[in-house]
Amino acid sequence: MLTCDDIRSIALALPEAEEQPHFDSTSFRVKGKIFATMGDEPRATLKLDPEDQQNLSEAHPGVVGPVEGYWGRSGWTVVQCANLDPGALSGLMRMAWVNVAPKRLAKAFVQGA
Repeated sequence: MLTCDDIRSIALALPEAEEQPHFDSTSFRVKGKIFATMGDEPRATLKLDPEDQQNLSEAHPGVVGPVEGYWGRSGWTVVQCANLDPGALSGLMRMAWVNVAPKRLAKAFVQGA
């Protein structure tokens, strides 16, 4: 079972990732843009491409799903981390990071991975 500390470690392992407060939660950002948030539960909200969000939600019902309303339609996705292994969360977190990172940074990261 993943903990909030695991989520934090995975997010901050990404290039130029920073942790900052965001209302009543914690956000993880790259170049000032939020790619993930988390609260007090082992759950993350990730900024995914809407098509990836749909595919992942269908493949992992109850674990991955859109945030309700407008935010969900724009790709914000809830991930129940207690039901994932670290490798799966790491892959999802990388997808969110690449989605918001500046193109040159994302390209360098993808080519180096």
